[in-house]
Amino acid sequence: MPPRSREAPRRTTLVRMIFAVLAIGAVVWAGRDIATQWRGFRDSGGHLSLHPLPILGSGVLVLIAYAVLIQTWRAMVSAAGERLTLRSAAYIWFVSNLGRYVPGKIWQIGAMGVLAQRAGVSPAVAIGSSLVVNLVNLLVGFGVAIVTGAEFTGARGIAYVLALALVAGIAALPLGMPWAAKIAGRISGRSITIPTFPARSLWLTALGCCVAWLAYGFAFRMLVAGVLGSAPGRATSYIAAFTGSYLLGYIALFSPGGIGVREGALSVMLKQVALPVAGSAGIIAIASRLWLTVLEVLPGLILLLHDAVVTDRAPAKNNSTN
Repeated sequence: MPPRSREAPRRTTLVRMIFAVLAIGAVVWAGRDIATQWRGFRDSGGHLSLHPLPILGSGVLVLIAYAVLIQTWRAMVSAAGERLTLRSAAYIWFVSNLGRYVPGKIWQIGAMGVLAQRAGVSPAVAIGSSLVVNLVNLLVGFGVAIVTGAEFTGARGIAYVLALALVAGIAALPLGMPWAAKIAGRISGRSITIPTFPARSLWLTALGCCVAWLAYGFAFRMLVAGVLGSAPGRATSYIAAFTGSYLLGYIALFSPGGIGVREGALSVMLKQVALPVAGSAGIIAIASRLWLTVLEVLPGLILLLHDAVVTDRAPAKNNSTN
């Protein structure tokens, strides 16, 4: 047997081992935070009023938001001249997403490059398109939070001006791509090149990100109803509170998965947007973290396990036919 054919299984095994460690690390770090917050809730004497249907509906909406973002990223990959199946895109997205829960922000970027290469896509295109989607997602998310929370800021005019400035930021993204690549390269410790994308793909990405943020917000409201029994107040208030807190946790580079930052920000924002459920902010923050962690981590773990089973069965099948 040629040496090359021997090396391929070894590399596959090594990659699988690395991602297994990544998955375990993600579960451990997320689990530690959930356990700490749950003990605090339990010690406070709080009580839940669980309703399965709204919680299930919330999960479905979150998964729809994920699907929209995955397809948005896949479209950006296509705009750069590469091809990626929906199944491969979902695998890369969910598995690399596990890196968000491990200290250090290089894991998600590095994992995406490795998995993209395995799928036959240039790592530069995969990582570059992901960075673009993330930048647009951040700008759109802040715009959604500002607009939906404008009525509670006392300065609607300023809020709308800021939203328009974010729209201008999306239009100016092509000029800021090299700068973003340098920042990402310093964080990841590797050279990153962002391909050139047509303006149309950027605006379609912005549309997809907007749909995803709105779906997240409605899902959050359904989760509150499933945890407390009701979710009084306007839908825009829930969208503003969830989006704002999620973004603050996302940009906190020192916090894996935004752990701690997101929950603290959510508790403050529930009061800021004058929701009647603000008195149960701690319960909602814990429930939101638990539910989102399951929906973020579980798909990646399932896909990793499925990949391991399929890979192990393939050699056995080949040996039986020889």
